Amino acid sequence: MREQFPSLIVVVPLAAALLSPFIAYFSKTLVRWLAIAALLVSNISAVAVLIRVLNGGVWHYHFGGWAPPWGIEYVLDPLSATMAILVSFVALVVAIYSGPYVKDYAKLKAGIFYSLFLLLSVGLVGMMITGDVFNLYVFLEISSLAGYTLIAAGGNKATVAAFRYLLVGTIGASFYLLGIGFLYAVTGSLNMVDLAERLLPLLDSRVVIVAIVMIMLGFGIKMAAFPLHGWQPDAYTYSHPAATPLIAGVMGKVPAYAALRFFFFIMPATAGPVHKALQVMGILAAAGIIIGSVMAIAQKDFRRMLAYSSVAQIGYIVVGLAIGNSLALIGGVLHIINHAFMKSCLFVVAGGIRWRTGEYRIDNYMELNKKMPLTMGALIIAALSMVGLPPTAGFFSKWYLVLGAIEEGMWFYVAIIIISSLLNAIYFFRVLENIYMKKAEKEYKDIYKGRKLELPLQMLVPVVVLGIGILVLGIFNESLVTQVIQFAIPGGGL
Repeated sequence: MREQFPSLIVVVPLAAALLSPFIAYFSKTLVRWLAIAALLVSNISAVAVLIRVLNGGVWHYHFGGWAPPWGIEYVLDPLSATMAILVSFVALVVAIYSGPYVKDYAKLKAGIFYSLFLLLSVGLVGMMITGDVFNLYVFLEISSLAGYTLIAAGGNKATVAAFRYLLVGTIGASFYLLGIGFLYAVTGSLNMVDLAERLLPLLDSRVVIVAIVMIMLGFGIKMAAFPLHGWQPDAYTYSHPAATPLIAGVMGKVPAYAALRFFFFIMPATAGPVHKALQVMGILAAAGIIIGSVMAIAQKDFRRMLAYSSVAQIGYIVVGLAIGNSLALIGGVLHIINHAFMKSCLFVVAGGIRWRTGEYRIDNYMELNKKMPLTMGALIIAALSMVGLPPTAGFFSKWYLVLGAIEEGMWFYVAIIIISSLLNAIYFFRVLENIYMKKAEKEYKDIYKGRKLELPLQMLVPVVVLGIGILVLGIFNESLVTQVIQFAIPGGGL
């Protein structure tokens, strides 16, 4: 069984997704526990894979007895295994959080929700561990189709947001598919390791240059990198509240990880066309960091503020790729992990506030600290981490990015990171000011009034776990970097 751990990461939640509508016919409770159990098995399998990879090196898992480059394989190294743990853990926590939202659903509706949720998780984790560029496209579409539906399930405005994302996302996926089609035309291979060897003498060819541009555009749309982010604010604001923490926390980070794979492992980032493309992306990302932060300041809806802040946060990851040295790549990878925890935490907090009060407007958050102390404590930790204050996780990923920029003499990026952190402080401290320092002029609606806990336990535990996780990632960041991440980037890191 230990030899099958790589397949279990994907196969178990995929099987659970297929079974969910049928099991829901008999019991809504059972289908929810099936989803949680499947994601738990996926997470445990990913942890087991990481332990083996750190001790024994890269693990190539072949399907169907077909050896690559003809057969499909999963490639488990420290980077992919860590990302698989991240996706499966966040999905597990959000699946637990979703319980109260699905409690009153009809049986079939509950089964369909968990089926889509599991398919989204399968697509995201599959992209992390596949060693085949076309298989990556398949997983990308699985996650996208599930994501479109979960966004549309949020209501009337969500339907429009999902349709817009469907149109733009299809264009992004088509760009990626055309890009790998061009690569296959000149190399005859879709296996990542084989492609890396065959592309070396072809990097200056026009076909490969066009492929690079198309793949970068595809990933840029899917990760909502500026200025390709137009679909994202509405999608994050109006999507189904039980799925938004996973969509906002992880969905945009997976294409960023895939871009890292392509432009640092399959293609050398120092090659002329790749280097130029990354520099263009870096400049655009720097603009997105500032514009996203300014737009976040202007928002009155907490969810929309978080959505625009994600435009800026994705920019940090792209800047790490654009700088390209070991310190910056460590900062970029660390920020993928940190931001997944931070943004998932913030959206479960936003959902918790809505569950308790029916409110999303920041102006109506006065004195929430008295009614929801644990939830507001998690909000403080996540907000300080987004700003980049120690010992929270966000400080350390920004610190590595700054060190990487200084090492390359790219002071422009240093200034951008510092300015954006100040802008982050403005919009998050405004939220905290409303919660802790302003008195409510009138008693607002309290849907959950009179209960012993501030939120249902199924919602409160994920809020606390993600908040603590941000602190743990910050306090133990050195261990994460020296024992895992530095072995996961080109050149071996530090």
